[in-house]
Parts: sequence; structure tokens; C-alpha cells
Amino acid sequence: MIIHLDSPDLAADPRLNDYTRLKDVALRSRIEPERGLYMAESTNVIMRALQVGHAPRSFLMSPKWLPGLAGLIAGATGSPDGGDVPIFMADEPLLEQIAGFHLHRGALAAMERPELPPVGGLLATARHGAPARRVVVLEDLVDHTNVGAAFRSAAALGVDAVLVTPRCADPLYRRSVRVSMGTVFQVPWTRLSRWPAMDELHDAGFTVAALALSDDSIGLDDFAASPACTDPTGRLALVMGTEGDGLGRRTIASADVVVRIPMAGGVDSLNVAAASAVAFWATRVTED
Repeated sequence: MIIHLDSPDLAADPRLNDYTRLKDVALRSRIEPERGLYMAESTNVIMRALQVGHAPRSFLMSPKWLPGLAGLIAGATGSPDGGDVPIFMADEPLLEQIAGFHLHRGALAAMERPELPPVGGLLATARHGAPARRVVVLEDLVDHTNVGAAFRSAAALGVDAVLVTPRCADPLYRRSVRVSMGTVFQVPWTRLSRWPAMDELHDAGFTVAALALSDDSIGLDDFAASPACTDPTGRLALVMGTEGDGLGRRTIASADVVVRIPMAGGVDSLNVAAASAVAFWATRVTED
């Protein structure tokens, strides 16, 4: 159903609770998982979410964006006007008042958060039903932008699945989703219940490589030329650490190998998003 909003007083409508105070990161990071939802921001991200079958709770947009989304909305709800799913329509100044920030793409959707698969099931089926060969573990990343960027690189560079640790930022937080350009819906992922615990990775035949600076680390070029990466049947898990402190000592001690990216110019390390892209490219599977 299409519901036109034309008064600032309507911003307090309880039906809009999913959209209010979106600018409050701490609040949204807590209440969105509690409510079983996530926010899809921009028409491109909404399209990707609907294309992979995620169910909408409601939409909030300026009128000009509805025609481009009508077909997908009809496919998801059974009707181009959303059927029983509300489509709240408002001019952009009112949208900004409701959300608390400027919607540069003029459209939001509150989506039902999908149930995450178990780790073992994900590793067994992530590659279009076949077992994963390349996965990344994101350990305790706190910046949603870096999480989204890592997902985008994973999608582009052939990583089959992403595992996030219990304290890692939410991949479905709206900034993560937006920075990833919706690839968080494309790359299979799940959240680990405990970490560092690498038994499921080892049991599935993965070599676990920790990206870190340590005295016993090997260069990425040498590692990429090793059997762990060149064996066509090999399975590799790359572990990327948090922005400030890097990987934990227990994680490094539990890994099979520690790998460093060679640096020049007096730089000791890269941002985790940049480092993940470099590592994904260097260790990619070149033959299917």
C-alpha cells in the first residue's frame, strides 16, 4: 500500500519506527538485530536485496524512485503498490527529517534479516552448492565501512565466503551494505559463535593464514607460490585483523602460517580493506 507523508508530524508515526534515528550508529547496531531487520539504502542496494529474495517490511522513498523499483516490488510483494507492505512516500526534506540524515539516493527499505547458516554448512556449499575454496575471516573489525569494502573485494576477487567473528561489526548495518554496493547479499557469510577457534576450518581441510606482522611471517609473494595456494584442490582461509591492533596473539598462534604484505616507502601496514583486496588477488584461484 502506498502511504503519502506530507506533514512533519507524521515523522512520529509508530509505523515509521524502523526509520527513525538512523544516524545513531550505536542505537541502530543494537536494535536492528533485535528487531530482526536491516536497512537497505539506495535503489541499487534495494534492488540487490530484492533480487536475492530478501523480504521487505516496508519502503520509504521520494516519489521519483518508485517507477524504477515497481517491478521488483511487485515481484517481492505480489503488487506494484506493495500490497500489504507499506510504501511510505515523502519529499526529500521530510525523508531527511525522519531518517536524521540526507538520503542522497532518495530510497530506503526495512528488510527482514535472513537467518544465518551454520559454519559447516556454509563451508560445504558456498561456491554455488560446492565446497568453498577461498574464505576470509574478519576478526573484530569495528568500522562498518571496512566491513563493506572487504565484502566488495571478496565478491570481485573470487572469495567464496566470509566469516565474521562474534565482535565484528554487522555486515548488514546500512553503511556496510551501502559501501559493499549490496555484495553482502551476494557473498555467502555467517557469524562465528566463538573465536579464535579454528577447528571447523581445519576439519574442513583449510589452511589458515593470518595476515600479520611477526618475526616468523613469510611474504605474500612466497606464500602465493606455495602449495597452500597453488594446489587446485587446496582450501585457504585468510584471517584479517581489526583496524587498530591487528590480529590477536592467540589468533596468530593458532594459525597454520603468518603472512605479511611486503611494504615500501616506510609504510608498515595497509588499511584492512586495502590489505584484504591485495591478499584476495594474490591468493585467488586462477583455474576453475
